[in-house]
Amino acid sequence: MSKAIILVALCLLPALVMSGRPNRNPFVVRGRVYCDTCLAGFETSASTFIPGAVVRLECKDRRTMELTYRHEARTDSTGSYKILVSEDHEDQFCDTMLVSSSQLRCSSVSPGHDRARVTLTRFNGIASDERFANNLGFLRDAAAPGCAEIMKLYQETED
Repeated sequence: MSKAIILVALCLLPALVMSGRPNRNPFVVRGRVYCDTCLAGFETSASTFIPGAVVRLECKDRRTMELTYRHEARTDSTGSYKILVSEDHEDQFCDTMLVSSSQLRCSSVSPGHDRARVTLTRFNGIASDERFANNLGFLRDAAAPGCAEIMKLYQETED
């Protein structure tokens, strides 16, 4: 009987130790924040990326919608952000979202481009630890010069 208990303890102990340790390789959530300079509702060739914008990553429990994780990051000179996440969030909804813009003339949130869902679990078949969120966007207060020509490129033409 005591040998069986020792055998079970030896089998379960490594599993318990591993479950309590954080991942050696954290998830890396990457994305960019842009300014919709033409008020198009999507990125165009005139869109610019915003350095110094603040982005937040939030994870909520799938059943209770209780907030379980929050981390903020600031974009670099290219408008890119990187958030390291050491925990697995298998049963949670995780979203990156806009918090603030560093540009006064481009600080209104673009509807539909204010958040992006990311999957932060290793139990989904994705081999990489990197997760790429869709770009997030702010709207400029008025369309920039030259946008009419750019928007003509997106219009359908009948031949």
